[in-house]
Amino acid sequence: MKKTALAAALLALASFSAHGADPTGGFANGGWSAQYGVVDGNHRATLNYETSPLWHMKLGSTRLEVVGELGGSYWWTSSALPGYARRMWQLNAIPMFRWWPTERFYIEGGIGATAVSETKFHDKDISSTFQFGDHIGAGFKLADNMRLGLRVSHFSNGGMKKPNQGLNQVQLNFAMGF
Repeated sequence: MKKTALAAALLALASFSAHGADPTGGFANGGWSAQYGVVDGNHRATLNYETSPLWHMKLGSTRLEVVGELGGSYWWTSSALPGYARRMWQLNAIPMFRWWPTERFYIEGGIGATAVSETKFHDKDISSTFQFGDHIGAGFKLADNMRLGLRVSHFSNGGMKKPNQGLNQVQLNFAMGF
């Protein structure tokens, strides 16, 4: 009986995943995004792989979706306090929730795990290499497989270790679907 229930659950999940992608969106097979941001002299360049929608739901003329972003970032600054890094790397895994109130405009938000190569960068002591990444943004679909957006991000360890000064970033985002 347990094997039958497990098999039924797996079939339902496979069916759900197979129908999860919106056939009218140009990102049904995933895509890439490039981001660049600068705040307080801290620059950040990011390259992300964006999964196909892991889940989506139509709500009348609007749509909700969840995608995964897996990527890497390079941070740099022209000046740093003594003993603080001028450069660092960051890896991220972020589930992004996207609401499409129209066919072309979206609002997004997500929280996920990131890891940084330095615990002291520019003038911030972030205390740990593990960080949470919080993102909120909006954008516009330029074509079926291209989006342009603006995103505000905050990175901190959530108070797990002190000090927890965190890093903020405003980024321009360009995404292209496969």
